Amino acid sequence: MSAAWIAGGVRARALLRRRAGAVSAREIAGCSSAAEAVALLVAGPYQRDVRPGQSLAQAEHGVAATLLWHLRVLAGWQPRAGAELVRLLAGWFEVANVVEHVRALAGATAGQMFRLGTLATAWPRLAATSSLAELQRALAASPWGDPGGADPQRIVAAVQLGWAARVAGGVPQAREWAAGGAVLLVAREQFLLGRPVPGSALLGDVGQLAFTDFAARLPGEAAWALADVTDPAGLWQAEENWWRRVETDARTLLRGRGFGPDTVVGCAALLAVDARRVRAALESAARGGRQLEAFDAIT
Repeated sequence: MSAAWIAGGVRARALLRRRAGAVSAREIAGCSSAAEAVALLVAGPYQRDVRPGQSLAQAEHGVAATLLWHLRVLAGWQPRAGAELVRLLAGWFEVANVVEHVRALAGATAGQMFRLGTLATAWPRLAATSSLAELQRALAASPWGDPGGADPQRIVAAVQLGWAARVAGGVPQAREWAAGGAVLLVAREQFLLGRPVPGSALLGDVGQLAFTDFAARLPGEAAWALADVTDPAGLWQAEENWWRRVETDARTLLRGRGFGPDTVVGCAALLAVDARRVRAALESAARGGRQLEAFDAIT
């Protein structure tokens, strides 16, 4: 293992201290209001982008923005190959920006954008587009690929599935996470929202299938995401199981000896798990902190 991987791994493990942790997240979830939760959160590791007086939406965005900043720091510590792993995993933030850009181009109110810095894939070019058709052409000319149409929902689904495919192809440690995530996305869109989705490089064309047929045809690396799920009503639990699998696998990656790609991927995943847990805690607090059982069920 090279000195660059060792140095990057040591710093990655140090970065894991920038998490709130399950105990603190539950304390935040038990607050009686979002304002109280935000006041508690600003004293912790998310203080970079979470500030007193923010609304629930602003604080949730701040938590995600802080995660992105930590990933940017993580990438900066790695050799080139490690930085590329982080950039692929951080593609979620570029997807989130595309979603908001699509809303704006479709005439809706867009939310806040993330500052991607060197973790961007094609965002500066995508952000410069002024119509959905122009956005489609820009995507087609980028690593994201052609969404196959300028319909807002199609563009969003295509980049989401495209991110899963790029992670699966470039981050071996996360291939099954990506495949399982693609399954949940397609299942939610088709069977809960009734919206068709484009074909996926990971799953192929799964349109016009009943839920049981869809689950039965999934490749082995993706089928685990719907284990024990017999109908679409169970998809919420499947999503929670997905996050638990990611957390468990990430801890396993970090228990390995030495330093290298496993350390980088494990660190990035655990930072994401923590941010997701804190965002769920903020949602719980916004409801008065009286639903800790529900918070416990999803974390």
